[in-house]
Amino acid sequence: MTNLSIRGLGAEALAELKARAAHEDASVNTLVVRLIEQGLGHQRAKPLLRRHDDLDALAGTWRKNEGAAFERATAPFSEVDRELWK
Repeated sequence: MTNLSIRGLGAEALAELKARAAHEDASVNTLVVRLIEQGLGHQRAKPLLRRHDDLDALAGTWRKNEGAAFERATAPFSEVDRELWK
């Protein structure tokens, strides 16, 4: 990979790039590289930004009683033993 400096970019264009990158949850650099490559007709084998959603299958799978049991079981972890911190 090589580095490239872009001079002469207007404030409005930079603001638009930043807003678009934020909207896409990407860095400005990732967005600019993708836009340049798309403009040149190139396509990446793998996207620069990979989202990991490995835990999606687990989200919302507990029943209410299972969630309550978990809360009860882990409640002692939020208690501070003041004797240990003297």
